[in-house]
Amino acid sequence: MTVPIARGAAANASTPRLADIAAQASVSEATASRVLNGKAGVATATRQRVLAALDVLGYERPTRLRQRSAGLIGLVIPELTNPIFPAFAQVIEQVLAGHGYTPVLCTQMPGGATEDELVEQLEQRGVNGIVFLSGLHADTTADPARYTQLAARGVPFVLINGYHPQIEASFVSPDDRAAAEMAVRHLVELGHERIGLAVGPTRYVPAQRKAEGFTDALHDLLGVPRGDAELLIQRTLFSVEGGQAAAGVLLDQGCTGIVCASDLMALGAVREARRRGLDVPREVSVVGYDDSPLIAFTDPPLTTVRQPVQAMATAAVGALLEELRGNPVQRAEFVFQPELVVRGSTAQVPQR
Repeated sequence: MTVPIARGAAANASTPRLADIAAQASVSEATASRVLNGKAGVATATRQRVLAALDVLGYERPTRLRQRSAGLIGLVIPELTNPIFPAFAQVIEQVLAGHGYTPVLCTQMPGGATEDELVEQLEQRGVNGIVFLSGLHADTTADPARYTQLAARGVPFVLINGYHPQIEASFVSPDDRAAAEMAVRHLVELGHERIGLAVGPTRYVPAQRKAEGFTDALHDLLGVPRGDAELLIQRTLFSVEGGQAAAGVLLDQGCTGIVCASDLMALGAVREARRRGLDVPREVSVVGYDDSPLIAFTDPPLTTVRQPVQAMATAAVGALLEELRGNPVQRAEFVFQPELVVRGSTAQVPQR
């Protein structure tokens, strides 16, 4: 017996047999037939296995089995070159899809549309809500009125990684102060006394918080006056090149440990240390931030503070969906704890 299923580009020339689908899904042919014909009486997990079998065999799902979208949700992110942003986007899209919503990804690439222009485009498409990741809400110099106006137009939204007290919304953030403190404490426990910070421009809330956590940690753990700790902070670009430039200054100041506000910046710090003939970690220890995908496979594997992407993204989507359902959502900042992940880029302070 065969089942008429439209073939996808990757499918074989022949129509798949019901037996093939059932075998791939580890179910009986009768169960596979019920799923493919849209019949009731099949457990959700079993139904998903049969549909997944179709995908694996390279065939399109029958039209009657395709889930009808509950609506569109915009996702506005800064860029795709930093792997932490695609990591967030993937989780957000998965959670939205699990609730029947179709995500619409918008990226602010250099020379492209601004956040305000992307929001206008999303509204024109009739999105049900918007998720902002590291947007203008994190920039203290940006006008928060744009979000007030968006709410007045009836568009629900949630904001990730950034906070502004004048914006009435649900915020989801990592504890940036704790992240910096974790990194400094780790280096202090390894015997480092001269520690520097490479962080982004001061106008960004996450950068401000990391700098505050850094200066507090140096003061509390090493007794460094906060004014002196400020001299060990280099504000730069969130990029490999920015991290390399900042590391150059900090190494000239005699730092044996460098805390970076992103994994990309940390890779730049490692590059600068090696350019100077210094070994990482035997002569210089470097700590990143994010624990973005593949960072465990760098040379050396990077010690970093893991941003709780899965928990933050899931919470953000949950808050937005609650608002879409008409349920009251607390207008507050939900702060998630990061985690120190020790790998091969940090070691005991070198002996003088």
